[in-house]
Amino acid sequence: MSKKAAVIMGSDSDFPVVKSALTELKKYGVEFECHVMSAHRTPAEAAEFAANAKDNGFGVIICAAGMAAHLAGVIAGHTTLPVIGIPMKSAALEGMDALLATVMMPPGVPVATVGINGAKNAAVLAVQILALSDDSLAEKLVAEKQKMADSVKEKDVKLQEEIAAL
Repeated sequence: MSKKAAVIMGSDSDFPVVKSALTELKKYGVEFECHVMSAHRTPAEAAEFAANAKDNGFGVIICAAGMAAHLAGVIAGHTTLPVIGIPMKSAALEGMDALLATVMMPPGVPVATVGINGAKNAAVLAVQILALSDDSLAEKLVAEKQKMADSVKEKDVKLQEEIAAL
């Protein structure tokens, strides 16, 4: 049985961005759960979720948080599963605060970090992690990479035709 992905948001206001991660996970057929938990307002619940995630069938956890962005670090501190942080853009510092808070983890508590609002890449990275032990997912990733390459090649052909017509 394939492992699930957990997607945790620090606030429901993160959902418009996080939705693209859920769409991507669905595209690959990855089962997931999505929850709102806060490193600061519900720390016990976040810690309990992380501590039990492996036993509950999860193989990777994605965390989206803005501003102080401690959620991914709190989750990573309570699990041995891979944790992927999505720094969320905020009005004050355009997401740089969240990016730095997410990426600057102490030794021994890593958080893989994607770009600001990089929910789709977080999902793809989660799929890549899960695909290490799931050949079906690995095949889907290969097919998707080929589809992207074919798209770029088609665009180049069109560009060359346009240049030739100059």
